[in-house]
Amino acid sequence: MSAAADAPVLVGVSGSDESLPVVRLAAREAAEHGRRLRVLHAFNWEAALAAPSLAGARAEAERALTRAVEAAGAVASDLLVDTHVVEGAAVAALLRQSEAAFLVVVGDGGMTTRDCVSPEAAAVQVAAQAGCPVLVARLAPPPRGPVLVGLDGSATSRFALDFALDCAARHDGRLRAVRVIEADGDADQPRRDVTELLAERGQRHPTVTVEPEVLRGDPGQVLIDESRSARLVVVGARGDQPWRGLLGAVSQSLLYHAPAPVIFVRGVTDIPLDTP
Repeated sequence: MSAAADAPVLVGVSGSDESLPVVRLAAREAAEHGRRLRVLHAFNWEAALAAPSLAGARAEAERALTRAVEAAGAVASDLLVDTHVVEGAAVAALLRQSEAAFLVVVGDGGMTTRDCVSPEAAAVQVAAQAGCPVLVARLAPPPRGPVLVGLDGSATSRFALDFALDCAARHDGRLRAVRVIEADGDADQPRRDVTELLAERGQRHPTVTVEPEVLRGDPGQVLIDESRSARLVVVGARGDQPWRGLLGAVSQSLLYHAPAPVIFVRGVTDIPLDTP
């Protein structure tokens, strides 16, 4: 599903230093895709009322936005940036505004270094429920490798391929398209499927050099391993599972364990969980 021409790249800020690298990544994505950047700060009235000064709490919110705008401007001086202070929880605000966004960018909170990650973590909630693609940033910068896209034959993975081709065209023009099959599976038909899909979808990006591969093993683990040399990973959020609010098993593995930034792409088949 394509975004509106004026749909922004959306990023939330908390005021901490840890949010600034995420803002810079969001600014790069906005500049490369020709989008404006929207910076969101969620204002917690309960915490503000408990603070020594309500005016001081509001000033902290404004300072957080000012620092974010400065960080974005250092990446792309001509980038259009708008800021919003909203009431309530940050995740809920991001999810609401994601319905009209081109891309949401969130930090992973260091989840790849933890043994246990709460399902309530912001990156988990946004990646699973947002109404647009979600880019999950990592603490460590990725290598200068190609864009990696995971394919599984689903309709959603076609949207992931389109997004990955666009990202590769805006970076260094290199894309690895990987289909993972079972260890004892026949690779001939999957290889033909990947070749045909790339011939069909790649026509709009003739400058992108695509390396198609069919690998064997567990899809999640194989893509995690391959992501170690990628600058960015792009996958469908749920594969053949259309229900919004759920991540597919492979997407969940990449969210928790891939060292590279990951974009989770949605397709036209997304259905809210509360749909009868």
